[in-house]
Amino acid sequence: MSSVSQEIQGFSAARLRKQSTRVTTVTGERLVETRRGDRYQVEREGHAACGFVQDSSLDLHVGVIRPFLLLSSQDAAHDIDTLKKLKVTHVLNVAYGVENEFPDLFTYKTITVLDLPETDITSYFPECFQFIHEASQQAGVVLVHCNAGVSRSVSVVIGFLMSQENMSFDEAYSAVKTARPYIQPNPGFMSQLKKYKP
Repeated sequence: MSSVSQEIQGFSAARLRKQSTRVTTVTGERLVETRRGDRYQVEREGHAACGFVQDSSLDLHVGVIRPFLLLSSQDAAHDIDTLKKLKVTHVLNVAYGVENEFPDLFTYKTITVLDLPETDITSYFPECFQFIHEASQQAGVVLVHCNAGVSRSVSVVIGFLMSQENMSFDEAYSAVKTARPYIQPNPGFMSQLKKYKP
């Protein structure tokens, strides 16, 4: 028998060095997981602290892109006072997992888009643009929103301006950023918009 096979047969998990892993949960609790043989032991390490900064403030800022075209987060889309004040008639929801709050009061279009760089955002443009165009033809006001109002909805609105008003990417991006300063389409969307030829 070779020395390697003898070594494997003589191996014992008990001889393994104890291994510990520090884990921070989403609530900020710090734990130490230690493997002892085939069992894990979990101990708390210190007091829980918030693992992330929780932003509980509502984002009710609505960017007015055109008199018939508004841009916001889901917070504004769920705030009836904001919607009424801005005379919204149509809501384009391009979020993931966000319900339409007032289906009896507004005309909704839901197009579920994932905020991932590899998502082909331009493939959703025709359907989005048609909804916005039809609303404007009916003298309506469309609110376009996603979850945070910084990436998906922003990309749709930039694409709309490029397509309908023959703007360059830079012009459309600048117009949207002026209306809603904290926009930040993900890198994949930015790249697609820069190459977009309506």
